[in-house]
Amino acid sequence: MEPNIKQLPQLAKDKHKETKGFFAKLKKKPPKHLDYLMQELHEKEFERTDCLDCANCCKTTGPLFTDKDVARIAKHFKMKPQQFIDSYLRVDEDNDFVLQSVPCTFLGADNYCSIYEVRPKACSEFPHTDRKKFQQISNLTLKNVAICPAAYNIVEAMKQRINQ
Repeated sequence: MEPNIKQLPQLAKDKHKETKGFFAKLKKKPPKHLDYLMQELHEKEFERTDCLDCANCCKTTGPLFTDKDVARIAKHFKMKPQQFIDSYLRVDEDNDFVLQSVPCTFLGADNYCSIYEVRPKACSEFPHTDRKKFQQISNLTLKNVAICPAAYNIVEAMKQRINQ
């Protein structure tokens, strides 16, 4: 089933308990081939998924900005890091740098990112479905399946493959 972006939060909510239980089992005893399986499912999904059709991640959530991200993006704008922070970021309750508001300031009407080449690490790795030791980020993935149709599809495919 191909989730519609409007239906995605409800679909993820409906499957939340099932997915959370699945991830709990994965954490206890991850299959030896999990990283390879995730890489395969991720690549297969992104062969048919164009993020520019959606950009829901950029429209609804903001990434964390590391000090390296801040320095790199500030340099791109020919600003001092503190100027960049003052102009675009705030410190959240976890003491992390995040965008002052969403949708992302750098997202264009055409869903293109104006800082794509220097974007934050969190953006370049999203939805994190091809990470090593995937089972360690299951809480993050639980959130991402409600935001990203590709993440939703990858997790559903993973449940099918592992439960066979």
